[in-house]
Amino acid sequence: MRTFFKIAGYSLLVFFILPQKIYAQLCEGSLGDPVVNITFGAGDNPGHSLGAATNYNYVTDGCPNDGYYTIANSIGNCFGDTWYSTQDHTPGDGSKGYMMVVNASYTPGDFFVKRVDGLCPNTTYEFAAWIYNLLASFACSGHGIKPNITFNIETPSGKVLQSYSTGDIPQNLGWKQYGFFFSTTVDINSVVLRMTNNAPGGCGNDICLDDITFRACGPLVSAAINGSGDSVDVCTGDTSIFTIHADVSAGYSDPVYQWQQSTNGGNSFTDINGATDSVYIRPATDTPARYLYRLAVSQRQNRNVSSCSIYSNVVLVGVNKYPVIDASTMGHCIGDTLFLKANEGFQFLWTGPSAFSSNEQNPFIPVATAADNGKYYVTSTSSKGCTSKDSTIATLTTPPVINAGNDQEICEGSSVQLQSTGSNYITSYQWLPSTGLSDPKIPNPIASPTETTLYILQAAHDVCIVPDSLLITVDKNPVANAGPDKIIIKGQSATLEGAAGGTDVDYLWTPDVNISGRTSLSPVVNPSTNQIYVLNVFSNKGCKTATDSMLVKVYQQLYIPNAFTPNGDGKNDTWYIETLLAYPGAEVQVFNRYGQKIFDNNGKYIWWDGTFKGEPQAPGAYVYLVDLKNNTQVIKGIVYIIR
Repeated sequence: MRTFFKIAGYSLLVFFILPQKIYAQLCEGSLGDPVVNITFGAGDNPGHSLGAATNYNYVTDGCPNDGYYTIANSIGNCFGDTWYSTQDHTPGDGSKGYMMVVNASYTPGDFFVKRVDGLCPNTTYEFAAWIYNLLASFACSGHGIKPNITFNIETPSGKVLQSYSTGDIPQNLGWKQYGFFFSTTVDINSVVLRMTNNAPGGCGNDICLDDITFRACGPLVSAAINGSGDSVDVCTGDTSIFTIHADVSAGYSDPVYQWQQSTNGGNSFTDINGATDSVYIRPATDTPARYLYRLAVSQRQNRNVSSCSIYSNVVLVGVNKYPVIDASTMGHCIGDTLFLKANEGFQFLWTGPSAFSSNEQNPFIPVATAADNGKYYVTSTSSKGCTSKDSTIATLTTPPVINAGNDQEICEGSSVQLQSTGSNYITSYQWLPSTGLSDPKIPNPIASPTETTLYILQAAHDVCIVPDSLLITVDKNPVANAGPDKIIIKGQSATLEGAAGGTDVDYLWTPDVNISGRTSLSPVVNPSTNQIYVLNVFSNKGCKTATDSMLVKVYQQLYIPNAFTPNGDGKNDTWYIETLLAYPGAEVQVFNRYGQKIFDNNGKYIWWDGTFKGEPQAPGAYVYLVDLKNNTQVIKGIVYIIR
């Protein structure tokens, strides 16, 4: 059985019911919204398996081997760069849109299978897909196998109603759409769409597949505004009424019309009540938006069934707001840069004092003079031709003359009065930071900073502010620390451990008795009797002097106490060998009458509290050994615990 279907002035011979193989016949008329629209979605790599929709095996690898496929955003660097690099075809999906990547098997297999229900009777549909031959022309020694794909439309029971073969798909074509027509009869409302690989196995036969569609195809419907273009732009408040007219070519025996509108960029369209003629008179609209219009056409028996309708091209009426300029100026002083600013627009025209003119959005005058005072006008035109005007006034003030004064240097804890000078028309002063100032809003405050500080003085004449600065250096007062007391045996020496702080200081130890290196923080002393030494720290900046003292205690010989009373009364509770401080690292051990070692200082502390493992020891005699670690004989003796 056969029939003729006329599209765009051509009579197309379309076969159905009997299995036929035809060649590419993409719709040259107008298409409906897709009944099937397989874009494979979007997301992060890789996409999900298609399950039973294909005979191929799913893998997550971006470069599948023979008999496998993956769902990916893009592909590249496969098999030694013998595949072309490409990415998802679907417009608007961005970098995360998916496509199907297939490395075809040696035997024929179904790339894609989809059942479609709810088809309209006596309606022509286009079955199409975008295909990319991935194999590079130099691969397989230039003899790679070219993909060859059959599009089948079948009954749900498997009877082939119509077929189309792409033939061998050449290389270097990039993405290309393939497809054909199919017409239903009154008894066909469900079909199965099938895409099958025909090419033999071997090197090649590798494709990307995307945007598989099945949608109504009908007469060519061409819409225009006021008999000419497909778009027009007006500004808010324009009361123009536009006539949108559609020409519908022959093809439907009893067509019905319905105009539709979209205000969301074409994501969805809604019917316009009463707009059921091929001409639509659009009333004026004051709300800014991008208004899209299209005409839906269908056979009368299929009216109000979206899957049976075809649509005209989309026409646009843009209602555009006027630019919100909000003109302003920045710059308050003569001699400053005067900045002019406008918020919105595509084209600008500024005019102002002294014949100023500029086409910049935000022009500036590098060094403003008194002649640049006055009102500036700006005309802003949007990209759609909507024009707004605004103005702004530049008020430039003579800047004050200010000198914060000379840098100062003071001692810690001292103060200094600042001595700024300036023009007599200064209206306000502000010192920053305010820390350490008696009053930060007067020209000459008293400054008492605790650390070196850079002070900035801002002097204002009306709204014109000029800064200047000075540095106050705070010299830290001397700090002296003579260090810990020392214990020596007569004839020994000790190194003092002094420390000093402050800005630019010198040191001197007094008195000058048995001391070497008096101007060092670590002199060596060897007094014959107890001696107090004083560390004097002097400021070269004229600040205060600091002193501290320490004691060098001199023993005539090593003294080891022979008894102690660890009874907790706070008197003689430990066996403390003070003179061992003269022998750093000396080791002390104590043994009970059984020869058990019950105390070992391990060369560290020099006292024993009369316990062993936390338990008080009985009164009586205990043997001690003292090793001074100075190559002398170990000292042995008796110490008594008295309770």
